Amino acid sequence: MSLAEPSLRGDVVIRNLSKSFLLNDRRLSVLSGLDLAIRPGECLVIVGASGSGKTTLLRILAGLETADFGDVRIDGRPISGVGAERAVIFQEPRLLPWLTVLGNVMFGLEVRGRAKADAGRQARHYIDLVGLGDFADAYPSQLSGGMAQRVGIARALTVRPEILLLDEPLGALDAMTRIAMQQELARIWRDEAVTMILVTHDLEEAVYLADRVLVLPRQKGAAPKLIDIDLPRPRDRSEVQFVRLRETLLSEFGLH
Repeated sequence: MSLAEPSLRGDVVIRNLSKSFLLNDRRLSVLSGLDLAIRPGECLVIVGASGSGKTTLLRILAGLETADFGDVRIDGRPISGVGAERAVIFQEPRLLPWLTVLGNVMFGLEVRGRAKADAGRQARHYIDLVGLGDFADAYPSQLSGGMAQRVGIARALTVRPEILLLDEPLGALDAMTRIAMQQELARIWRDEAVTMILVTHDLEEAVYLADRVLVLPRQKGAAPKLIDIDLPRPRDRSEVQFVRLRETLLSEFGLH
């Protein structure tokens, strides 16, 4: 089944994408013939059972993996390795322990040759954006898990990407911190107007954040499914349609 749409300026288009891995002398297919268009400025959330190819797809979009077959284009140009138009946030923020919050957020700009004063100004803007202005001089060991993840988000945003790729960014957080960070991600996505592509196992998180949810099947040969999340923002988790959409996603995994 083709999920692709005509290419638009600033979009991501995936055509006939396939990827497999060699496991114990056996070829294991994780993505097969995927067609998908991701609209500029939308939030696409990817869900699926373990082994369905969620993280593999994200890594291909990031330029960290290459596909066996198929074509991936951003702004009409094929992906070739990592690129400045994309930034990746992993489950672990991977902060440099010898640098302060400010130093970690400045790091990506400085390695790109930005002047220290200019990098500092831009870094402080994004530190303020994620609500850590009072912690600019703190070290990673002095931060909570949620605060450290905010630093990772600020560091990614400082390079002004068109596309923000997030691989289970809130998976290691406790339930209350996770809800607060979901609200922060929704606000940052709105304020920064970036395209956000997020992998999660949390179906409520998917409904809360997504414009569309891509459900990747685990069964070989089954078709992926796109589900529109047509809800006003900010979203109310107790609202009837929110609960129905969460139940729709649960039913995709045979859990309803």
